[in-house]
Amino acid sequence: MLDSFYYLAGSPGPSGFGSKSTAEQVTASSPLPLPSLTAIITGATSGIGAETARVLAKRGVRLILPSRNLKAAEETKARILSECSDSQIIVMPLDLSSLSSVTNFVHQFQSLNLPLNLLINNAGKFSHDHAISEDGIEMTFATNYLGHFLLTKLLVNTMAETAKATGVEGRIVNVSSSIHGWFSGDMIKYLGQISRNKSRNYDATRAYALSKLANVLHTHELARRLKQMEANVSVNCVHPGIVRTRLTRDREGFITDLVFFMASKLLKTIPQAAATTCYVATSPRLIHVTGKYFSDCNEASPSKLAASPTAAARLWSASEIMVNTKSKLVFDPNNGLE
Repeated sequence: MLDSFYYLAGSPGPSGFGSKSTAEQVTASSPLPLPSLTAIITGATSGIGAETARVLAKRGVRLILPSRNLKAAEETKARILSECSDSQIIVMPLDLSSLSSVTNFVHQFQSLNLPLNLLINNAGKFSHDHAISEDGIEMTFATNYLGHFLLTKLLVNTMAETAKATGVEGRIVNVSSSIHGWFSGDMIKYLGQISRNKSRNYDATRAYALSKLANVLHTHELARRLKQMEANVSVNCVHPGIVRTRLTRDREGFITDLVFFMASKLLKTIPQAAATTCYVATSPRLIHVTGKYFSDCNEASPSKLAASPTAAARLWSASEIMVNTKSKLVFDPNNGLE
């Protein structure tokens, strides 16, 4: 009850910020050398990602905006430049649902010989219709989690090298959702079931919850591995809050409109929803803080399953198999992960 009151009131937590804080407010006085940083932000063509990009550009961060829709990315770049004419912004092609596209993007980025200080894995998909990626993985999971897993895996060394050369901690931010707590059961088994062309077990909301749970587990296991590497790179996970963005475009209609109207008092504006991502990416209070889950710009507790080291390690092992196999039959019941 008290948590709900604090949320509605926008009361600040230990960080000094709360649910009503905006991305501009949380970055206004950061002593970090933001003008010397380079950030990759996925999903920056609309909504929370676009606001995150705008605010970081306003603070002087060089932006790499990867997108499947290059026209939309160029439009985002133009909007930012109209406000911040000195911004350095590079648009590059990336389809997170395609492992080969992720690999190609990383090769192209590395060819630029740029440092990498911030990696913000923000892109998200919520699709009502069941679909399978070109790699044989259910599309929501492939886009929200597996593409980001591979992207991060391929860029970690660059981030570690940048941090060592500059002395500035690298930061990875995984954008999840409180909906991750809606999933229960065997993650790998369910993913196998919905990664078949004719799945009778597909539920769009459960698939989305699975992908967001995977984001949290990825954060925990990656944090452990980065510590083992002694890399000056942290990774944390955020719940941006409830906000109506293009993520719901596949569910437009009377029911969706009614639900959002009834919940309007709980909704955040996009500047408020981008605040936690920007806070975790830039706050000096979070130096050496890693493997944590944040909501409303303050540390919070994920679900019991999301906090399981065993589940995190198992997902990591399965993910390594999925990104390294050449076969689209990775979830074949006779020869798969189940």
